[in-house]
Amino acid sequence: MSRFWDIDAILRRWKYRPDMVRARLVRARDGRQVLQMRIDLGLLQMELVGRPDGRRPHGHESYLEYLMERAAQSTGRFVLSQRQCQEVDREFLQYHHRRLCWLALGEFRRAIADADHALALLDFASEHAPDAQWQALHEQSRPLVLFHRAQAATLYALEHKGPEAAAEEADRGLAQLQTAIALLGKQPGPEERLMLEQMERLRAWVRQNCQEEWLLQQRLAEAIAAEQYELAAKIRDQLRALHHSPPQ
Repeated sequence: MSRFWDIDAILRRWKYRPDMVRARLVRARDGRQVLQMRIDLGLLQMELVGRPDGRRPHGHESYLEYLMERAAQSTGRFVLSQRQCQEVDREFLQYHHRRLCWLALGEFRRAIADADHALALLDFASEHAPDAQWQALHEQSRPLVLFHRAQAATLYALEHKGPEAAAEEADRGLAQLQTAIALLGKQPGPEERLMLEQMERLRAWVRQNCQEEWLLQQRLAEAIAAEQYELAAKIRDQLRALHHSPPQ
């Protein structure tokens, strides 16, 4: 019998939780950093850049990049083959898993990038689908990707640009989500309604932050003018706290 290295010790120390995404960054034996996601049957390990599985399909950074080159070289209408459809689905799922991990870790810029790649895959698949049924099936995934992107973009803006910019991202993200759901041509189901509710709650929370930040900035200016530096320090702490408590 061949000797295999099991991962029992890792799984015992890192318990699976069905109610949350569990992700972490770890250092591999060769020194590179990798991303791990705990799942019910074990764990997934992904690369931080490029394809999550670390492969370069046909020498390209992603399968999408390869397909775009093939389509550009085609003399007629480029239509995805069955094999290519399978590879599109495979790459889409990989970026889905990594996007979930970035969101769980608060790596919002990286989550945005992976969401953009997934949306580009959907756009390409829609344009070059082998039939209308396959196209419609894959469009069902667009609202979830847009939802994740809107969350990430809103929270990234909140961290780096402030509540006002975050409110604009929340408005834009909610509008895009509503449009994508409407284009499905059916009444929103439980999952779509939940995404809309959570996005509306995030938008309301960010708007509240805008109001609170304006009031705190006024109080801070008054405290500094009155040379009440201890009070000013407390107000600065309150301003920082505004950016680090998103709604659940």
